[in-house]
Amino acid sequence: MRSSRTRTAVVCVAVAVLAATCAFAVAASFVRITSSGVGPVKLGKTYTALRGAGLLGKIGPGCELAGPRTRSASLRPPLRGSVDLTLSSPRKVNRIVVTRGATARGVGIGSSSAAIRRAFPQVAYNRTLEETFAITLARVPASDGGPLEFALDAKTRRVTLIGIPSVSFCE
Repeated sequence: MRSSRTRTAVVCVAVAVLAATCAFAVAASFVRITSSGVGPVKLGKTYTALRGAGLLGKIGPGCELAGPRTRSASLRPPLRGSVDLTLSSPRKVNRIVVTRGATARGVGIGSSSAAIRRAFPQVAYNRTLEETFAITLARVPASDGGPLEFALDAKTRRVTLIGIPSVSFCE
């Protein structure tokens, strides 16, 4: 029969292994963001191909500020966000905005501005929109893995949106 200490040690090891496995599963569940897209959703791919693969939702009206015929579609789980599509036929992805489920070099929704600086040393911050939209934009140049753009809450300095190649603004 095992002693109380041995059983406690076995339980502790089992819990540690389970915790490490869960942490790995959570980290692995995030899709990778690059300058060309997010996971299999890439800039320049057609809406029809991505919709057929189950990566996009139904097409709908886009931002009215960009024009009368603009269209967008939502990203399907595990991603959250949307894609803006070109005006020409066939409609192709020309911008991706992620609100959950993906990271760029470990920087995701909720990450700090310091995490962005560590992952992308050449990032440039633009604070001109803090008064109007209460956000700070962090632009990653092509020389540092971009073009990417992070929108940070002006008060908390935490990432709220990730745009490829940039964040879009619409009412």
